[in-house]
Amino acid sequence: MSHSQDDRILNTSLEPHFQDVLEKSLDSPARRNVLRGAFGMASMATASGLFVINDATQATELSSASTTTRLGFAPVQKSIADTVALPPGYSYQVVHATGDAMDFSVPAYTNTGVETDDFTHRIGDQHDGMDLYFITEDGRYTTRDTGRALLVVNHESSAEAAFTMANGQTSNGVSGKKFDQWGQWDLGSRPENEVLKEINAHGVTVTEIRREGRNWKMVRGSEFNRHVTPQTVVAVSGPKKHLGDIRALMVTKKFPEGDRARGTINNCGHGRTPWGTYLACEENFYPYFSRTVGQSIDPKTQTALKRYGVQDSIPSGKNAFSQGWHTVTGTADDSRFERWDIALKGNGPRADYRQEPNTHGYLTEIDPLRPESMPVQRVACGRFVHEAAVFATPVAGKPLEVYMGCDGRNEYIYKFVSTAAWDPKDVGRGLSAGNKYLDEGKLYAARFNEDGTGQWLPLDIANLQISGYAKFPFVNQAEVFVFARLAADAVGATPMDRPEWGAVNPANGEIYFALTNNSDRNRMPGTTNAANPRAYADPDGRKRAGNPHGHIIRFKELAASGQSQRFQWDIYVFGAEETSGSMNLSGLTRNNSFASPDGLWFSKATGICWIQTDDGSMTDKSNCMLLAAIPGRVGDGKKISVRNDLKGQTADQETFIGAQLGEAHLRRFLVAPAGSEVTGLVETPDGKAIFVNIQHPGENTKPDQMAKGQFESSWPGNAGYGPNTGRPRSATIVITRDDGGVIGV
Repeated sequence: MSHSQDDRILNTSLEPHFQDVLEKSLDSPARRNVLRGAFGMASMATASGLFVINDATQATELSSASTTTRLGFAPVQKSIADTVALPPGYSYQVVHATGDAMDFSVPAYTNTGVETDDFTHRIGDQHDGMDLYFITEDGRYTTRDTGRALLVVNHESSAEAAFTMANGQTSNGVSGKKFDQWGQWDLGSRPENEVLKEINAHGVTVTEIRREGRNWKMVRGSEFNRHVTPQTVVAVSGPKKHLGDIRALMVTKKFPEGDRARGTINNCGHGRTPWGTYLACEENFYPYFSRTVGQSIDPKTQTALKRYGVQDSIPSGKNAFSQGWHTVTGTADDSRFERWDIALKGNGPRADYRQEPNTHGYLTEIDPLRPESMPVQRVACGRFVHEAAVFATPVAGKPLEVYMGCDGRNEYIYKFVSTAAWDPKDVGRGLSAGNKYLDEGKLYAARFNEDGTGQWLPLDIANLQISGYAKFPFVNQAEVFVFARLAADAVGATPMDRPEWGAVNPANGEIYFALTNNSDRNRMPGTTNAANPRAYADPDGRKRAGNPHGHIIRFKELAASGQSQRFQWDIYVFGAEETSGSMNLSGLTRNNSFASPDGLWFSKATGICWIQTDDGSMTDKSNCMLLAAIPGRVGDGKKISVRNDLKGQTADQETFIGAQLGEAHLRRFLVAPAGSEVTGLVETPDGKAIFVNIQHPGENTKPDQMAKGQFESSWPGNAGYGPNTGRPRSATIVITRDDGGVIGV
């Protein structure tokens, strides 16, 4: 998601001891031995293939020969047109878009903003991470393509909620007092219906879709259709030993035992569990909270609120950083709105919602096939600004590993390792399997050393760096889970350039993470590190500096599944404009240049690594895009020295770069409509259809332009989907080849 409206840096705790513990010798014998061992393991992994689970829950080999060695489409050129541009021979259709009715309790969407319902029974806004769950005709889960599936989609933000209202957002019901994209408000009281639309435009939708020819269509009224909103009751779950302490941190006026919470919000990337459930990853939950009265908050709580970006001061003046949801009063259930006010109003947490922020920032597990089931927050996987959760290839008898990024400048990459060993018989067991694998385990944060190796640092109260952390005195393991960012600060994890989506290469098990960008508040010559090595200015005059184009890092574990605490890393590819000169380290051209990588996803059918962008630095030349890349392996490149030059300061930074891809192995596949982000991707098992999300087209529309009926984008209405009122809508599209072939090859 674009962070242009919120460039705050929440991690300012760059500990001095971090540099002290790095391994400085780039040419050390230790590194050479690590490289030899890692290359050997890579060869063995490629030779042996990998394992997937079939319907009979047997382990079957997927040969690495399925990885394509070339890309078979003409590269799409940069474009600022308000359309979806694809290579010749490819077409797309819209599966569903913001506001589409999921059942027959609400009418078809007009896209004029006149709808008076609260979006509970409609497709949400800002489509993001998603996955497909195939089902048989009698509604059972299967990994086979049956032509019938459940499409599960995250709906991230209400930043463009004005488009769902006739005259834009208002305050005190007075038209014209509009909010900006992050919902900054003028301190008036907000209308109930508008706020309910905004709240329920978030969450996760589950819809049944069926294939008709090469197209897929939503089944309106299916028994599986469901909208999990920020108001849906969810269970709070975690390790049995620490569950009481965890729930004590979740106690609120609405749920005085802390065993329940309300909903999931601002879900960006996602995860798919090996047993067949969906993980909604809560990202930027902090802008929704406000504090209305000035009762004193203790210093420890203030530290936690600040580290998580939650406003801990009373709003004053105009443009308070909040959406004003707490201002609605006089309704049948005021707790729906009061919960967004974290003020201390009574004696203890049961009297108010001071701890409500603690109930957000988790992986929330949803069982798509059981609409009656209650979603579950998996607290043991840590609380931070989650951006996707990807599993290493499961191996029977070995623990499961889940890799997670925290989407913020200077934030960290995490790993959760289950206590339980994987049993393929758990496929299809739903949330009970989640209890087994996601409630008990170990949480780690990553340190990327200067010599190309890395360490997984345990986030454990037994670690003296955590128990003795003066900035935030941890008292138990529950606080380590709930305030994982502060625990990662304490152990000296490596601050990264906005870790976003992760993905695992099915051919060899290597893990990739998109590092979207960073600003010159964090990256200046002399303040880089080997894993985040660039500090420079965007050359095209947009005045962005630091690491404006981002990069993709990859690493491989140096021990057997679930046992590794060390890894080897390099940088797969650096984003850049082809005119970036010495900072175009990966040799990108006009056919494959990109900036701000965000979404990552590997095709099991072809081995292609799909790269999606959420860009603000080269959008004067092109809208956001989807690129196809052929992955190599960690260590296939070389060590380089980067000469950083910014604002009169210069410094050299050594790092490790993968082999250059060239246009044969990296090229642009799709360019999106104006103002949109490309995100979320999943494919059918045969690789002949890929589903892609087009998020927030027209996001740069100004309130005065909207008042005149002028929008930056009018997609997908201008492409023939739904009423073409001129208003843009987020949507899921499905892409196929006109000849029915496999995508990308």
